[in-house]
Amino acid sequence: MSKHLTKRAEDYSKWYNELIVKADLAENSAVRGCMVIKPYGFAIWEKMQAELDRMFKETGHENAYFPLFVPKSLFEAEEKNAEGFAKECAVVTHYRLQNDPDNEGKLRVDPEAKLEEELVVRPTSEAIIWNTYKGWIQSYRDLPLLINQWANVVRWEMRTRLFLRTAEFLWQEGHTAHATKAEAVSESEQMQEVYATFAENFMAMPVVKGAKSESERFAGADNTLTIEALMQDGKALQAGTSHFLGQNFAKAFDVKYTSKEGKQEHVWATSWGVSTRLIGGLIMTHSDDAGLVLPPKLAPIQVVIVPIYKGEEQLEAISEKVDVIVKELRKKGISVKFDNRDTFRPGAKFAEYELKGVPVRIAMGKRDLENGTVEVARRDTFEKQTVAREEVVDVVESLLNEIQESLFKKALDYRDSHITEVDTFEEFKDVIENKGGFVSAHWDGTIETEDKIKELTKATIRCIPNDAKEEAGKCVFSGKESTKRVLFAKAY
Repeated sequence: MSKHLTKRAEDYSKWYNELIVKADLAENSAVRGCMVIKPYGFAIWEKMQAELDRMFKETGHENAYFPLFVPKSLFEAEEKNAEGFAKECAVVTHYRLQNDPDNEGKLRVDPEAKLEEELVVRPTSEAIIWNTYKGWIQSYRDLPLLINQWANVVRWEMRTRLFLRTAEFLWQEGHTAHATKAEAVSESEQMQEVYATFAENFMAMPVVKGAKSESERFAGADNTLTIEALMQDGKALQAGTSHFLGQNFAKAFDVKYTSKEGKQEHVWATSWGVSTRLIGGLIMTHSDDAGLVLPPKLAPIQVVIVPIYKGEEQLEAISEKVDVIVKELRKKGISVKFDNRDTFRPGAKFAEYELKGVPVRIAMGKRDLENGTVEVARRDTFEKQTVAREEVVDVVESLLNEIQESLFKKALDYRDSHITEVDTFEEFKDVIENKGGFVSAHWDGTIETEDKIKELTKATIRCIPNDAKEEAGKCVFSGKESTKRVLFAKAY
């Protein structure tokens, strides 16, 4: 396959799809709307998973696992949640196949093997988890219950795109139970902060923290907190959500506890999650026309070393010096690959690792061997420098930190220059159509206005920012009174 990529400026969507396939991250599968995550793409997910899992455990959460199948009656117990996900559900109705007597070798559903109760393939796990929690929670001593699970879910999406929206995807979902409303609200805020810290410190992806409007909330939540990122094409990406569920699920599943005073009370709940869509966000925040650009903290390979040689003798001499560098880098916790394959020329290897976004490349040839040097190149800016061999480990360590910070700053500068305040609907439409990014505008708080703006511009309210200041103004669409600006954008 040709490694040539469509230019971002020509066709952003095509560039994105090609990049995922050519960089060996993922591909479409034989199942409509589902993807195969290839080893390199999965290695990025594993690094994300490891960091998030560490952060969850540091905040007191434990991992568990719950079934993929949810009895339909349980799924329907919380009405808003069932209604919100109904159109995306895959449902199991039979449990066996048999040979079709009229078509030898063909299989058909055995009509006698119909399930007594249909099973929903989980689009989210609140129903099965809250039914389970009923048996786990009796007393105030059982609270708070802080559980996370790493799992797959199925949402039968009609329009799919690798990582961003697939019929099956990987994620984590936290589900917590608390004695008081204040504790549950605090938990939902804490997890929004965890997600924002991860996005900014590890993904080098700046985010806006805020709350969703009522119509954009999670089905069954009293409040949904979100982190919103801005991609290079000016579209927003919802990168993680944390929901305050009130007592909705506790009441639907009758989950009560006995308080210190001996009273029976319903518990208060949260749920929160991020998914493999973060990989889509990572790609679209940093990558360029040459391929992936990965922040060092999440790159499966942080440093690649490519030998440039003629004959086995030169390769052996270079390998001897490289082995020392590799050991020193690994001692510092830096992941490094020495690519000494003799089936590809150095130029082909350079192109491959540029495409795959490896942050730092080291090259060593005959002249370097004689001079005690190496060539160090950074992926984000393509800058090269010649470095003394004994200094290369310190230089690389410093460079990885610099690249991480530089990627965040570049993305932040882009995001900040694409938050535009508007006061009229004409300005609003102009920015949405021609500039893109977040539009900061007054909104009258009604679903009718929100729906009308979406219908006319395809822009939705991404969030009401946590740091939105009280400011008297008039709704950009209806002209009614408003006290805060909210952020609108076209979104993935």
